[in-house]
Amino acid sequence: MRIRKKNWFEDEMASNRAIVKEPTEHKGHWHEFFGNDNPIHIEIGCGKGQFLSAMSKQNPDINYIGIEREPQIIVTALKKSRLAETDTNIAFFIADVANLGEIFDSGEISRIYTNFADPWHRKRKWAKRRLTHKNFLNIYEGLFGENGGELFMKTDNKVLFEFSLNEIADKGWRLHNISLDLHNSDFEGNIMTEYEERFSAMGMPIYRLEGYYKKTPL
Repeated sequence: MRIRKKNWFEDEMASNRAIVKEPTEHKGHWHEFFGNDNPIHIEIGCGKGQFLSAMSKQNPDINYIGIEREPQIIVTALKKSRLAETDTNIAFFIADVANLGEIFDSGEISRIYTNFADPWHRKRKWAKRRLTHKNFLNIYEGLFGENGGELFMKTDNKVLFEFSLNEIADKGWRLHNISLDLHNSDFEGNIMTEYEERFSAMGMPIYRLEGYYKKTPL
């Protein structure tokens, strides 16, 4: 489905300080971009930015970057970021996840969020498009580098969740905080996305996991 361009799209893209127009120029220098040495967490597929905006306000000592493929979607996230113009720990850019190795140096990222990503479940051959496929996990390992890192995932799709558990386990990552019904668990501190609010209101279970990667010494 084609996404209709907002009337204020061009102005928002040009004027909002949170947008990074040429992210590849900051490879290896993202801490300089933020002006501190705080950890950098990214959300792949940040949607309209509700989750990331809330996280940035709750954790001012962490830098957050939202990544989207569709400019027409990210403009809404950008507009949300104007709600707190004094915040300096959040940024957004447009990119494909396959190109993240051209944007971040090894070790620059310590945590990745994938919330309610497209499950690509209708055809078996589409499995390679899932953000937890081993090919993408290889990319994440490169971003985490020697110090390792974390992948936090939430979804409403059981097929994608079970696939993700197997892919992450097969890669030798450690799994933790696995939930088959997040909102009826004892997990604390959950911040909901727009999709999560909708699915939860419909009575659908929310699946969640944490995957921890640490490079094994040779």
